[in-house]
Amino acid sequence: MKKNIIYLGVAVIVGLFAGYLIFGSSSTDKAAIKDKSNMSDSHNHSGESESQIWTCSMHPQIMQPEPGDCPICGMDLIPAETGADGLSANEIKMTDNAMALANIHTSFVGMGSSDGSSLNLSGKIRENEEANATQATYFAGRIERLNVNYKGESVAKGKLLATIYSPELVSAQQELLTAASMKASQPDLYNAVRNKLKLWKLSEKQINSIEDSGKVQENFPVYATVSGTVTEKLVNEGDYIKQGQPLFKIANLNSVWAVFDAYENQIASLKEGQEVKLTTNAYPNKEFTAKISFVDPLLNSSTRTVMVRAVLNNRDNLLKPGMFVEGTIKTTQTQMEDTVLVPASAVMWTGERSVVYVKTNPNEPVFEMREVTLGNTNGDTFTIISGLEKGDQIVTNGTFTVDAAAQLQGKKSMMNSEGGKTMTGHEGHLGMQEGSKMESSASTDHSEMNNRIKVSNEFQGQLK
Repeated sequence: MKKNIIYLGVAVIVGLFAGYLIFGSSSTDKAAIKDKSNMSDSHNHSGESESQIWTCSMHPQIMQPEPGDCPICGMDLIPAETGADGLSANEIKMTDNAMALANIHTSFVGMGSSDGSSLNLSGKIRENEEANATQATYFAGRIERLNVNYKGESVAKGKLLATIYSPELVSAQQELLTAASMKASQPDLYNAVRNKLKLWKLSEKQINSIEDSGKVQENFPVYATVSGTVTEKLVNEGDYIKQGQPLFKIANLNSVWAVFDAYENQIASLKEGQEVKLTTNAYPNKEFTAKISFVDPLLNSSTRTVMVRAVLNNRDNLLKPGMFVEGTIKTTQTQMEDTVLVPASAVMWTGERSVVYVKTNPNEPVFEMREVTLGNTNGDTFTIISGLEKGDQIVTNGTFTVDAAAQLQGKKSMMNSEGGKTMTGHEGHLGMQEGSKMESSASTDHSEMNNRIKVSNEFQGQLK
């Protein structure tokens, strides 16, 4: 029995020793390798710490030289991905395949001569509000018949527009017939009743007709007081109307307005009385002449433009309200030499600012948005006052495609001057799902998180 116990003890000791030789040395080697790896990583991080930039995953516009909290949302900053592709925070890189599919072209900015002696503006034809009229009724009643039934119908002064039944007019006619029978004894009463009917715009001829016939007229006509074109029909047959209620809006299109929008930097070149040469798509070979009659003293804060108006003679009825027109205005400025000119297709305008996309790397399709200040327009080109210099390479075709890519990547773009990724509405769900995991692994640093989400460059290229 004692021998068996001794043999069993020896076997346990031998087993423990063998296990140490097999597993103990392996774990020791792994620990040594891990220590070496950690030492190597620490050397690498210390070497990169000098140039490492930290940013917020939700607000990429935040860029700091050291780790900390995001000043906007309070999240921990993570290392910016500037080392992978060498791009700055606001640069966007596109693949050659994406460039070809979107037909994106670039051109070098050059210097040229800007013709400052003329100004080109785009505008529309509108009704001359000074020649518009509203046709109203002077007595209350019900519309028995409407003789004008659609917009665009031409009416002449004196044309019958509608027939109205008015109980007030019926009573007034009865008073007239009674007063007429007592005209010799009470002439003042008779004259007062006649004047009452005149206030309702009944003519002398109509009043005499009622008096001579001795009969009350139930329905009264409404005649057009002006000639023109019906631009708005405000009532229908059978409607009950009040005294003074409008029936139609009538515009006299013998003269029309040409209305233009001028930028801030063009205001100094515009004055009332200047001659404007106009062309339209409807009559490409015909030129119309007008003079500026009004320059709006108030600036539109949304579009940063002022309204400029010219009056046109339209007795031939060629110009229709709503037509697009191009106006050329002669100014007193002289031709400007050595100005920066860019194609109009390169500029995107938000209403408050103008932007272009500049190619920052001559060897790779890397772009960055840049704000510019526009000068005068000359045909299909813009004069650039500031923001670009000679030799800059800009996107001249496919600008909106580049801007869309910038928005998707959270870079500065036309509608997002500060940068930051577009919120999809699902960002909070990810945080709720990962919240417990982040709390349980407090020792996990952000560099390891970045390593877990890295994908190959080939896969990234397929997503673009």
